[in-house]
Amino acid sequence: MQWTDLKARLLAVGQAYLTGEPAENYIARSAAGPGAGGSGAVFFAVGSQRVKLAISPVSSIEIAHRGDGTAVLFFEGQRIPGYLLEPGFHCPDQAFITVTGSCIFSCSYCSVPRIGGKRKTIKEITEMVESVHDHIHAISITSGVLTSIEEEEAYVLDVVEHLTSFNLPIGVSIYPTATTPEHLKELGVAEVKFNLEAATPEIFSELCPGLDYGLLWQVLDRSVQLFGKNRVFSNVIIGLGETDSELENCITNLASHGVIPVLRPLNPVAKLAGTPRPSAERLKKIFAIHERALAEAGLDPRLAVTMCTNCAGCDLVPGKDA
Repeated sequence: MQWTDLKARLLAVGQAYLTGEPAENYIARSAAGPGAGGSGAVFFAVGSQRVKLAISPVSSIEIAHRGDGTAVLFFEGQRIPGYLLEPGFHCPDQAFITVTGSCIFSCSYCSVPRIGGKRKTIKEITEMVESVHDHIHAISITSGVLTSIEEEEAYVLDVVEHLTSFNLPIGVSIYPTATTPEHLKELGVAEVKFNLEAATPEIFSELCPGLDYGLLWQVLDRSVQLFGKNRVFSNVIIGLGETDSELENCITNLASHGVIPVLRPLNPVAKLAGTPRPSAERLKKIFAIHERALAEAGLDPRLAVTMCTNCAGCDLVPGKDA
């Protein structure tokens, strides 16, 4: 089975049962997004390719840890040797840190408001990066919204300013104000990700009340002007009720604007618990659309140095998952 087909099938399930030797050092835990508050996840790799799967004792996928990261994946009658990747924070090779683990907004697909996590201090964040500094190549920052969008941005900017002393590429993904791109560029941030989340403004309005789809487009366009092609990204979730045609239109529009879409299979939690994950067949179909749109726009995800596209654990990424 080719890697793209295998990864699509694994992402359609999204979970794995972890057995064998103790593997605590290989478990990644998330404080943001749909995976927040779960039992953690592991990154299973074959060669240079990887997939992230949440840990679940009832999954049809088994990952048997043999020790020292060596592992075997059992799936659909196949035995696939590989290894577990040790995360820096949240993902391998990066310190991917959530600044504020709570949010005043209640997007239907997100667990963060229910969890109500705390805001990390700048000292805590700096110490986290210091603890993994010798085996990461980038710092990535994301955040909820503690009191207001403007106050959150100001705090994240303060965090980023303190992290520039590490001399590593920094990527930032927060809900923006109209001037967020300028502020991040002034601090020397390498890449930005502002998330449309949904393929259409109608779905976005239904699932993300109080947030502004049009503003996100404006900020993405401004970001491409400031950061350039291959340095601006936007998450779009697959499985929120959009049609393939609507998703293709969104992907094509983003790419034509110089933005690399990050196509994330739905993790059915929060208000969308019970909603089915997208099938492997749909993920492969959208992957082909994504691949074509990026090629036509002259965009290359392999050039990403921070955040999700660089990691490529949670999604099928053209150029990396061939």
